[in-house]
Amino acid sequence: LLFNECATWRHNGHMLIKTWFLNNLQHYIGTKLSKNTGFSITSAERYSLALFELSEENNLLVQIEDQTSSMINLIDQSKDFSNLIKDPTVNPDDLSKVVNKIAENNKFEILFKNFLNFLIQKRRFFFIERILKSFIEICSKKRGELKAELKSAKKLSSDEITKIVDELTKNFNSKIKLNYKHDESLIGGLVVQVGSTMVDTSIKNKLQQIENRMIGA
Repeated sequence: LLFNECATWRHNGHMLIKTWFLNNLQHYIGTKLSKNTGFSITSAERYSLALFELSEENNLLVQIEDQTSSMINLIDQSKDFSNLIKDPTVNPDDLSKVVNKIAENNKFEILFKNFLNFLIQKRRFFFIERILKSFIEICSKKRGELKAELKSAKKLSSDEITKIVDELTKNFNSKIKLNYKHDESLIGGLVVQVGSTMVDTSIKNKLQQIENRMIGA
């Protein structure tokens, strides 16, 4: 079973103890979550906060944030993996084998790999995407960033996206953490949301002008 050994292991010059990891993680999220109450946003935040604090404690925050993004992208891009996560009949041991293989191929930190297996053990891997996105949000908030959602009918280049982020940063006077999606179903133009606020017409027009200049170039 995962974490049933007390042997220490070294990573990036830090001695981490598996038992310590388990005890601290359970301290943050509680030893049990009632199956009857479902899995709320607050529940996701408990797990993601545990991952954040453990990552920060071991100076692995940058690495694990990057690996979290990779995991989210994999779930989004692989229908097979997404279906596997949502399948209630899948054997936890089989799921762990898949996750461990992904961790090996992507050179995930041991801390992150163990966290993923911990969720499998607690039968919370079904909610992995929600937990990881919550973790990304915590990282952004700690940096004083605003989360922004951008959708466009036309696929934007990295240069276009950078210009849009710069414009949003200027208008909102804050660092922007942008989540961009190309959505061909849109009739045209841009859909922009910063935090819980839809971007007003004047700012949106400036962003549209950026896009129009790119199209005309």
